[in-house]
Amino acid sequence: MEKEPLIDPIPVEVLKSELTPARKLRDTNKGHNEIYVVDWRSAPNTLREIGRLRELTFRTAGGGAGVACDIDEMDLMEKPYQQIIVWDPDAEAIIGGYCYILGPDVTFDEEGHARTAVGHMFHMSKKYIEEYMPHTMELRRAFVVPDYQSSKAGAKALFALDNLWDGIAAVMLEHPDIMYFVGKMSFYKDFPAPARDLLLYFIRKHFPDPDNLLTPMDPVKIETAPAILDLVLKDDDFKDDYRNLKDALKKLGAGIPPMINTYINASPTMRTFGTGIFREFGDVYDTCIMIAVDEMSEDKRVRHIDSYIRETAVKLLGRFPWLSKSQSDLEMRIADHWRLRRLRRVEARNRRIFSKKKQKGRKG
Repeated sequence: MEKEPLIDPIPVEVLKSELTPARKLRDTNKGHNEIYVVDWRSAPNTLREIGRLRELTFRTAGGGAGVACDIDEMDLMEKPYQQIIVWDPDAEAIIGGYCYILGPDVTFDEEGHARTAVGHMFHMSKKYIEEYMPHTMELRRAFVVPDYQSSKAGAKALFALDNLWDGIAAVMLEHPDIMYFVGKMSFYKDFPAPARDLLLYFIRKHFPDPDNLLTPMDPVKIETAPAILDLVLKDDDFKDDYRNLKDALKKLGAGIPPMINTYINASPTMRTFGTGIFREFGDVYDTCIMIAVDEMSEDKRVRHIDSYIRETAVKLLGRFPWLSKSQSDLEMRIADHWRLRRLRRVEARNRRIFSKKKQKGRKG
């Protein structure tokens, strides 16, 4: 397929006019960058620059939609995906981004498919739709622009991927109903087949889905015999087997893709739901994943969630210094308030699930 030429970059002054203080979510934990959230209504020109950079990034990696600007119906629908972007104020440039939609905002088409990236590629069980989706933050189209993917570009590049998690954590804290992150881990068709099989087998082994909540419409099959893969991935312990995986991939001239590496180290209880082929996006291999917010690794929680609570306390004390005698006291109060709100949401969710099961039991 012949690819269209990319659109011209959007002028910096136009971007800056749309990235107003009202749309700023937070400062990043590291790298001295800034996080903004926009959509097609609030920042149409910024969305076009996001689309340009996404297509540029994905083409460089071997994927992409082949269009001049990677914007689709999910970016433009009535309740669209929101765009999280990382802005480098020194270079005055977007260096990375993600987009998300909250479960309560998801709509369905005439055939009953969710209008989401996951719904496009995976069958959703009734259990997932009723019990999980209302509490999810679905993520898609993560990217870090090519110039910021090398550590040679300095601290800004070193923390670009990490900065995206700062944005995700902040959105989650603003919405106590959100209990799960759902998204797709991607790698490209030029990834060596033996390495692909090892990676998929490792993911399936250590991050299973016992409930069949989601299943791929166009599944990728592991071609290497399980007995052979078991000889390489021979340990039940995650850390030991993770080393086995890295060593084996290195010998095959491959490595764990950065985004996948980030996800598999984000939570020990992550679920994966199989791998499908994204035909419209350069035949990319997409593995669907789900992470429970409360079960994220301690390192992730401290780095992204606690830092946002700290930043919020500083802002509040700057405006309302009488709120607390100390910053640390206010941080504890904010954290306690958030945990209480989440506890109430969890209890309400569990009551709804229990009530539905009780009603089904009576009908049976």
